[in-house]
Amino acid sequence: MSHSYFCPCPRGLEAALAEELGEIALQSASLKVHNQVPGGVHCSGSLTDAYRINLHSRIASRVLLRIAHASYSNENDIYDLALAQPWEDWFSVHHTIRIDVTAIKSPLRSLEFTTLKIKDAICDRFREQFSERPSVDTKTPDMRIVGFFDARNFTLYLDTSGEALFKRGWRLETGDAPLRENLAAGLLRVAGWKPGMVLLDPMCGSGTILAEAAQMLAGIPPGARRPFAFEKFHGFDGEEWRAIKGSVKPNPLPTTPTIFGSDISGDMIVMTRNNLNKAGILFEVPLKQIEAQAIKPPSETPGIILTNPPYGERIGVRGDSTIETDEMASAFFSAFSTALKQRFAGWSVFLFSADLGLPKLLRLKEARKTPFFNGALECRLFRFDMVAGFNRRDEAKPKQ
Repeated sequence: MSHSYFCPCPRGLEAALAEELGEIALQSASLKVHNQVPGGVHCSGSLTDAYRINLHSRIASRVLLRIAHASYSNENDIYDLALAQPWEDWFSVHHTIRIDVTAIKSPLRSLEFTTLKIKDAICDRFREQFSERPSVDTKTPDMRIVGFFDARNFTLYLDTSGEALFKRGWRLETGDAPLRENLAAGLLRVAGWKPGMVLLDPMCGSGTILAEAAQMLAGIPPGARRPFAFEKFHGFDGEEWRAIKGSVKPNPLPTTPTIFGSDISGDMIVMTRNNLNKAGILFEVPLKQIEAQAIKPPSETPGIILTNPPYGERIGVRGDSTIETDEMASAFFSAFSTALKQRFAGWSVFLFSADLGLPKLLRLKEARKTPFFNGALECRLFRFDMVAGFNRRDEAKPKQ
């Protein structure tokens, strides 16, 4: 039986997710990738295709299975649609539930009231059939039901993932404002990094970008170390799930390092090393405690720098706390820019930041800027192609 799925993702990564789903679909005759919409990608396939996407997708936030879709005019229409669905075919009265709703241009006055109506409908259906109703657990539910409204239509989904997919099960330690794992993986794809290419994160924090890249290099699926909601579904095919996981073949361990990281904070270096170990990385990822403006190319082969630069107090981890943050940021990015221009000719530099004036701080002209949203925060992935000599914003590129 074919099901319709919606895979949400961080805004800006829809095309990258569609490309990734297309690669996953090469392993399945039934998985089909359909249209991209703001915030995600629609696809369809068998129930085991949901297993496959949950295991392999680095960019999706969840895999939502469509249960029902209809037009509506008020909350009673939504109650009736939710009541009519055979929830008992998917889970039992003893499973805990949570309801989440999102809306775009919906005429409904209260999403909280609508959420309550969906919960009431599901509980009423179970009560009518079994004289019992499932309990609500907003923190660690067994089953998550998701409702989406636009101005005219309403869609009900059952979440096959459980915890959001960016929770890989390995990151136990984080620094300030860590990147989510699926956003880090998406940035790697958009930057064009592929396993085997040289990668440097000179402000690695707790190591999210490095761990995602290292797992890709090792051939470790992002969902290899965590449970999923579909494992509690009625009719869960444990044998098929074991076969899908068993078909994963790890890559040979690299003999020469290609992934490198550094950070000004020794605590962050320790944290990164611990996270790499938890992520199952069995090969060397060289890490250094060093200021970003002091970095040097870790390899003779030019590669990619991808990093999420610090901001505010993070810039002054070892700096003078009496210096104003703006002055400190200006001095830091000026020195970092000089290091890039003097030492990294031939490298492509990708900086992910919510500071849209970052190129001006660096005195560099970006080759490309790609918009993203980190949650509700508007960000850019700036690309700078380092050429021999200075690459200032106000100077022409040297003639070839």
